[in-house]
Amino acid sequence: MTQEKNAILHIDHLQKRFGKFQALKNVTFDVYPGEVFGFIGPNGAGKSTTIRTLLGILRASGGTATLFGKDVYKDSVSIHKKLAYVPGDVYLWPNLTGGEIIDLFLKLGNTKHSARTDEMIKRFQLDTTKKARTYSKGNRQKVALVAAFSTDADFYIFDEPTSGLDPLNEEIFQKSVLELKEAGKAVLLSSHILSEVEKMCDRIGIIRDGVIVETGSLSDMRHLTRTVIQYQTINPTTELKDFKGVHNVTLETDGLTTFSVDSDQISPVMDYLSSKKIVSLQSTPPTLEDLFMRYYNSDEGR
Repeated sequence: MTQEKNAILHIDHLQKRFGKFQALKNVTFDVYPGEVFGFIGPNGAGKSTTIRTLLGILRASGGTATLFGKDVYKDSVSIHKKLAYVPGDVYLWPNLTGGEIIDLFLKLGNTKHSARTDEMIKRFQLDTTKKARTYSKGNRQKVALVAAFSTDADFYIFDEPTSGLDPLNEEIFQKSVLELKEAGKAVLLSSHILSEVEKMCDRIGIIRDGVIVETGSLSDMRHLTRTVIQYQTINPTTELKDFKGVHNVTLETDGLTTFSVDSDQISPVMDYLSSKKIVSLQSTPPTLEDLFMRYYNSDEGR
């Protein structure tokens, strides 16, 4: 496929076994230039194993993974020249200052301290004169983020990058990632903060028990979720509960009725409510959280 050829990251049926335990069973997705791809799933679903395989730390047991058309394990050294990575837990040299560590990270990536580095330090309000042993978890994250955003890479991997950051710095992180996207860079973002993923990502991959169960844009996936509707009508709506795709019809104490409806069944339900003379109506569109909970709190699977 042409799309696969254009992809910076191409993963096809990736598998990873640790003895008898199969951590990755079937992971398949692509990431393209100028795209932020959200990679979500709970602890133990296989996110970190996938990322460690992409970084060449682990060798896959089956399937393929290529970055820039090169094998992630065999060609890891040349791949790392065009890649930036921030883990969720950053460990730093305790006796070096934040500034010294940033410069060391940049030197390791054949990059120099630049005006961009100074801009990122100012943006994240990081005191680079302090030794790393005095830093909070959030400040350790900032050191890694400043170094990553100062690097002119083509592919960025962020694994729970805002862990320990306050809401203001989370927002700064999001803004900085969107700048990478505008510059045509490819970003893989693994995060448990669903609102962050929803705000930033063009497409999303949901991993469950080592298998990618769904990929696509949020609007593509919305047909899999339900819209919550709250309404009041002049005439009674006793037949509503019998409609296809309608769930959890509840009469609230304030006289409003609440229910959820499968997105592909909204039209006939709205026609029915209109015929009963609507007094008030509020609809809440499905969110990424709804979709996520569908996969993890039910046996629906796909």
